[in-house]
Amino acid sequence: MSSERSQAFNPYSIPVKVSGRTSRIRAWKQFWGMLREWKVAAKAIASTSHPLLAHIIPMRRCNLACGYCNEYDDHSSPVPVEVINRRIDHLARLGTAIVTISGGEPLMHPQLEEVIRHIRKRGMVAGLITNGYLLSRKRIEALNKAGLEHVQISIDNLEPDDVSVKSLKVLDKKLRYLAEFAYFKVNINSVLGSGINNPEDAYVISRRAVDLGFTSTVGIIHDHTGHIKPLDPSEAAVYHRVKAIGKKGYARITPYFQDNLAAGRPNNWKCRAGARYLYICEDGLVHYCSQQRGTPAIPLGQYTKEHVRHEFLTKKSCAPYCTISCVHHASTADFWRAPQQNVYEARPKPSPTMEDLLQLK
Repeated sequence: MSSERSQAFNPYSIPVKVSGRTSRIRAWKQFWGMLREWKVAAKAIASTSHPLLAHIIPMRRCNLACGYCNEYDDHSSPVPVEVINRRIDHLARLGTAIVTISGGEPLMHPQLEEVIRHIRKRGMVAGLITNGYLLSRKRIEALNKAGLEHVQISIDNLEPDDVSVKSLKVLDKKLRYLAEFAYFKVNINSVLGSGINNPEDAYVISRRAVDLGFTSTVGIIHDHTGHIKPLDPSEAAVYHRVKAIGKKGYARITPYFQDNLAAGRPNNWKCRAGARYLYICEDGLVHYCSQQRGTPAIPLGQYTKEHVRHEFLTKKSCAPYCTISCVHHASTADFWRAPQQNVYEARPKPSPTMEDLLQLK
């Protein structure tokens, strides 16, 4: 990275003070959160008939327009909270362990905290993926009170460019708010790959995250079509430097996935999307993931444990070059069991919803 870029924004000159009270509450909550996560892991090993992680989309609209992203629009209305809560209730009935709220930009939803409270009420771990732009001290305190347990923010560069404005220069103030006031875990994800103009930025972002007490991960991003290409030598060098300082990150569960993708090599693994991992779009349909929208596209209210068992055994042709790390993590517990096969044509029929049954009467 050039000296001019280093001097343009230097986050290390801005100190952060965390109160003793915040530190104690955060440590206590994160200790209990760790115990809950171990319980999730034990349940995963004991049974394969329930989802580990579900992503729900409360609105597709986003306040940004990153050049590589295909997961947003600029006009959608928020999904009514009553509808979202019914979806959460069904996820609980399926035995889902963790629900992460994503988007679009979920902080734009006017009743987000109510959604988080409902996830916690149903006994599931509550997470959030956000671009961070709408965070403030007041909003962080509201998320604390709602019971949020972890947040991930992806930061693409040091300063805004024509691809992304998710820059450390803009978001560092938000990160300092999180360091000072958040009771929940925070992970900062830096990125390399398609459309990233200055790969060295990822190292500065990761260092800043660790210095603020957060976990740090690095992702290899796809282009707007969902495809990736191998990292070039300069990008690969940064990738390994970032990994070396970011070992606190929970993504270290499956490091070889990213290593292979960085080198352009396929991964030989059993993707359990549709079973261990569910992606529920704003229309309430279950998809394999954000990059495979349309399959199986069954309404969540009609999705049964029979579907979970079926998709657990279904081989996914997109798996070798998949970049969706959350699916990797959710599938890790089952790498050693249940060989998969191509059984798309045998997918179970959707179960009728309560509304369907009422109409029949």
